[in-house]
Amino acid sequence: MVPGFVTLIIFLFALGGMIFVHELGHFIAARWAGIEVEEFGIGLPSKKLVTLFTWQGTEFTIHALLLGGFIRPKGENDPNVPGGLASANPWKRLVVLFAGPFMNLITAVIVFSFLIASEGVAVPGSVKISSVSDNSPAQQSGLQAGDVLLAINGENVIEIESSIAIIKENLDQPVELLINRGGQEITITATPLSTRLKSEGALGVSLTYPTRPATFIESVTGGATLTGLQAAGIVYIPIALIQGVVKPEDARVVGFKGIFDMFDVAVEEDVSTRQEAAAAANAATQPTNWTLQLIGLLSVSLGVMNLLPIPALDGGRILFTLPEILFKRRIPPEKENMINGVAMLLLISLLLFVNVMDFINPVQTSLP
Repeated sequence: MVPGFVTLIIFLFALGGMIFVHELGHFIAARWAGIEVEEFGIGLPSKKLVTLFTWQGTEFTIHALLLGGFIRPKGENDPNVPGGLASANPWKRLVVLFAGPFMNLITAVIVFSFLIASEGVAVPGSVKISSVSDNSPAQQSGLQAGDVLLAINGENVIEIESSIAIIKENLDQPVELLINRGGQEITITATPLSTRLKSEGALGVSLTYPTRPATFIESVTGGATLTGLQAAGIVYIPIALIQGVVKPEDARVVGFKGIFDMFDVAVEEDVSTRQEAAAAANAATQPTNWTLQLIGLLSVSLGVMNLLPIPALDGGRILFTLPEILFKRRIPPEKENMINGVAMLLLISLLLFVNVMDFINPVQTSLP
């Protein structure tokens, strides 16, 4: 059992790191564009605890709420301030606004690339048992993590889906499993039970494909592909809701508590599997990396959500910049500031509502 304090520290570092990286992107882009940045704060805007140093006109500070960071560009909303953000060329403003979400997406690519590099690339053609649940029919029959499944009831299996289908066709009946364990073929008989929960599985095993080491190119391209697929999935959610493909409860927005609950489950599973791998004589037992996967997914979510064309978000500010680029006509700054201000109040209200709902009606968090 992982203490809640440990999960809290991991949660704060992960979430704070994502926010910090986002603001770092804005800062780097602003410096590149020649836009003055008055302050780069570590932590959320709150009581300033200390000024670390000043570099090229930017004051680097630490604030009381140590979660993430923020930047305060000169003339952020006032185009009359020379050298400020609002008075900069629209293309430069566009780069600065896009840089924050871009850094989150790059972070996701790095995380997913690391996971692919450490876990390897799946090799289709055979099915591997990645884990065996305690007190399950699989454990009682002697199946072990790392066993490669060759056949079920004499029928060769090369895909996970077909393996699951055969098992479901033989509920409450003994099935003969031909496996490869360390180069030796073994026949084991187990009985998948219909009385077990769907989330537990009739046999109590998790199936995957054997893997081989990934090359650097495969890791990077795979990380970019996963990031793109996750981003596309997030954008598709509203359409899926309208089409009825996704249930509203499955697409619910969660707040800080909901995210913490996800980390709690992920960290617990990662620590548990690492302890099992350290204690197991079977070297094929592989620990999970749910925490890193969650960080990657949240990085994608933060990047995509900030690019949505909603006033007050980076995407909304980008939207206000486009008329100036396309039609050489700028939306009056006072109107833009008013709309962004109202939108910010609405977003804060929504954020409060979502976080309250996390306590009133907590999301049931589980791993696949």
